[in-house]
Amino acid sequence: MDPQEPPKKRIAVIPGDGIGQEVIPQALKVIRASGADVAMSEFDWGADRYLRDGMTVPPDGFAMLGRDFDAIFAGAFGDPRVKTNIHAKEILLGMRFKMDLYANVRPVRLLDAALCPLKGVEPKDVDFVVIRENTEGVYTDAGGVFKQGTPDEIAIQEDINTRKGVERIIRYAFEYCEQHPKLDGSSRSRVLMVDKSNAMTHAGGLWQRMFKEVSGEHPQITAQHMYVDALCMQMVRDPRPFDVIVTNNMFGDIITDLAAGLQGGLGMAASGNIHPGKTSMFEPVHGSAPPIAGKNVANPFGAILTAAMMLAHMGLTREAEKIEAAVREAVRQKKTTQDIGGTLGTREAGEWVAERVTKRLSS
Repeated sequence: MDPQEPPKKRIAVIPGDGIGQEVIPQALKVIRASGADVAMSEFDWGADRYLRDGMTVPPDGFAMLGRDFDAIFAGAFGDPRVKTNIHAKEILLGMRFKMDLYANVRPVRLLDAALCPLKGVEPKDVDFVVIRENTEGVYTDAGGVFKQGTPDEIAIQEDINTRKGVERIIRYAFEYCEQHPKLDGSSRSRVLMVDKSNAMTHAGGLWQRMFKEVSGEHPQITAQHMYVDALCMQMVRDPRPFDVIVTNNMFGDIITDLAAGLQGGLGMAASGNIHPGKTSMFEPVHGSAPPIAGKNVANPFGAILTAAMMLAHMGLTREAEKIEAAVREAVRQKKTTQDIGGTLGTREAGEWVAERVTKRLSS
């Protein structure tokens, strides 16, 4: 290797369970077709490995990922053979919490009007990003159960919000708004903070104070606020006003699934779990979908668009743009799986996009 050449970007690949084992290989095929100068190493962490030898993550697994790789590309986790889903919790939530991947970034982009259930909505009308706090909230599993199984049973689930955690995710949202234009090249100009501070007054008060403080440092960005229930109604009435939405862990989880419906469903949704300057993890939004696993019907586009998002994050923007353009073309030509109007299987849809990316490179 020329000493002047930058080293290859290193990607750890964890296909996981269910349809993850089908869609991730298609995304890898597309990455290779793009010519991206990356080195990929695959890990068998998931239900099969757990059932075989009881291992979820090696003792030094997360440290190794952070030390040896530039990004992690994960599939989906969850398998009915593992009743507790302990492996999914330790792998997926382990990466998010132990690697401090505090910003869950979920772009909501409509690639073709035919995919949106709303009347009269065009791709330019659905181009926003939800930024979800990823390491706090109710997902910390703080709390417990007392007198379980009795009429006096009490279940407590704590919602953890720290000043540090709230401030940094809000700050990330404003910086993202400044640095990431829309698909048409226009600048983003609005950050909307979503909470339920009229009912959750303690946590909501912290979010309100931090939002006011950080927004004051970005006077060129319009700062807005909505309650989460009002947001859900508005999102399905008219998604055009939204630009960047920032919210807590639970609300972010819920509204991004709703938002995915605007872009064609969970099979089209990409996401990244980010810690700026550190190894970050990218995963399609859909789950492992056991009922359709192994049937060659799962939509690979969420995984492929996640791969493009990962490449862009690592600075490989040319390759990412070619992949996104090929997926848009596939959608327009209905070279897709059945869930979004096509007739192709998982493998065939992935191969079509890979071939289109190759043609774009050679043209």
